[in-house]
Amino acid sequence: MIIFPAIDLKEGKVVRLTQGDYDQMEVYSDNPVEIAEQFEAQGATHLHVVDLDGAKAGYAVNEPIISEIVKNTKLFVEVGGGIRREEQIGKYLSAGVRRVILGSAAVTDFSFVEEMVERYGGSIAVGVDAKDGCVAIHGWQEGTKVDAFDFCKTCAASGVSTVIFTDIEKDGKLEGTNLEIYRKLCKIRELNMIASGGISRKDELVSLQEMGIYGAIVGKAIYTGTLDLRELIKGTETARK
Repeated sequence: MIIFPAIDLKEGKVVRLTQGDYDQMEVYSDNPVEIAEQFEAQGATHLHVVDLDGAKAGYAVNEPIISEIVKNTKLFVEVGGGIRREEQIGKYLSAGVRRVILGSAAVTDFSFVEEMVERYGGSIAVGVDAKDGCVAIHGWQEGTKVDAFDFCKTCAASGVSTVIFTDIEKDGKLEGTNLEIYRKLCKIRELNMIASGGISRKDELVSLQEMGIYGAIVGKAIYTGTLDLRELIKGTETARK
């Protein structure tokens, strides 16, 4: 299982939200590139980046910073937040981003996802952010009646290879992740499933790995010191041997 440390960007700073609430925000650094370099030095090979400003605005606000992260590290960088046009996908991929995550655009115009997957293959992922079992969009600020699990199955049937699934109610609370939903999601064999939201204990990561989860995003727990990134990476590598 791949560990993805997370960098959420707002106004050029590294922040963490609680349950996607922009009013419950903690700033951890004003130097995102330095944070990415620190993650790499601790053994990370992959990085999950979210442009929170972009998610609300509908376009890539923090693209220059993300490009700098790619230039200054060898990390496999996946990016989400405000990506709703092919032009932006092309810019990110040309800059060296390895995977682009479609969120709101995937829900509001699924034909766009199908077209982009056909064109860019595995470089396109879908972010499914769930609240009360349904998908939320526009930076988690707007709910829908789209069932989150069914939407994941639709993604798989349409050729999407990777889904990042976030339980909003767990995110940023350091109270544990929703293992039950990931046990269910693992049954969608066609998908590489990345778990996100509330992961705060080593035993949760062990459980996710045993399920066959492809990747796990860890955010607030490593910023607060609840989990040690270096130890997590070593632990998952050892388990794979």
